[in-house]
Amino acid sequence: MNFQQLRSVREALRRNFNLTEVANTLYTSQPGVSRQIRELEDELGTAIFERAGKRLTGLTEPGKEIVKIIDRLLLEQENLKRAAQDFSIRNQGRLSIATTHTQARYALPVVIQAFRRRFPQVHLNLQQGSPQHIAEWVANGQADIGIATEGLAQDIRLLTFPGYRWSHIIVAPPGHPLLDIVQPSLEALARHPIVTYDTGLTGRPHIDQAFASAGIEPNIVLTAMDADVIKTYVAAGLGIGIIAAMAYDSNEDAKLRAIPADHLFVSNMTRVAVRRGALLRNFAVAFIEMFAPHLDQETITAQRQDGAATHYAAEAVDA
Repeated sequence: MNFQQLRSVREALRRNFNLTEVANTLYTSQPGVSRQIRELEDELGTAIFERAGKRLTGLTEPGKEIVKIIDRLLLEQENLKRAAQDFSIRNQGRLSIATTHTQARYALPVVIQAFRRRFPQVHLNLQQGSPQHIAEWVANGQADIGIATEGLAQDIRLLTFPGYRWSHIIVAPPGHPLLDIVQPSLEALARHPIVTYDTGLTGRPHIDQAFASAGIEPNIVLTAMDADVIKTYVAAGLGIGIIAAMAYDSNEDAKLRAIPADHLFVSNMTRVAVRRGALLRNFAVAFIEMFAPHLDQETITAQRQDGAATHYAAEAVDA
């Protein structure tokens, strides 16, 4: 049994049993991947995958339990490497952050600048995507840290920490009648075309919930993934915008005016996520501390260890 065999099994599952994609990912040949999987099955004395001819089509019942163990073994191999690196090259390495456009554009620049000053030899990789993509990247080890408002806390493969709370605001062009109202109601907003975030992004669920609870149907004419696009179309006269408060700057957004909306929509929590059981390099912990100063290394490490133990115990019960 060797790690290459374990990686072949893991990637076969990740790549939806497409061995060509597995071979490309592992920089080997398709026959080589098939051989690695067959050799592991022969050694274990049981089939991991169901087959139709030479094609893999799914996991066998034993395979469903075996892949969980394989995932843990490969995770611990990665942890061994990280532990050694923290002693041999303590402040050098690579840190991958998966986040949304809003966080990357408005919340992270100051943190990244401070991090670069403290760890100049750490290469940062910033991946942007939807909360669903972010959760998947962190869970699969493609990213070390995930930062998003929605979706992360619901993924049992992740351990999440509270980052910071933020609210929505309303933006409108100068002279818009809504600006004459000190605290506009949801009814007042619904009288105008609305431009806001796509479903499931940047607190959109709280916007929808507020209107639904009031029994009001908002006139949402355009949705977008990021505030920059929303502000562009609001400035062009398409309607009023509902965006994250952090995305508005009175100097940069001179063509817009802002109206507080915390009386209309509940606040949102941006969370930080890491893979359960994964060992964090010292600079990864430092990045989390910089982003969320109320978190410290002791808290992060303790919750990571507890989360891993709970996750593994749950898997053992399920088995």
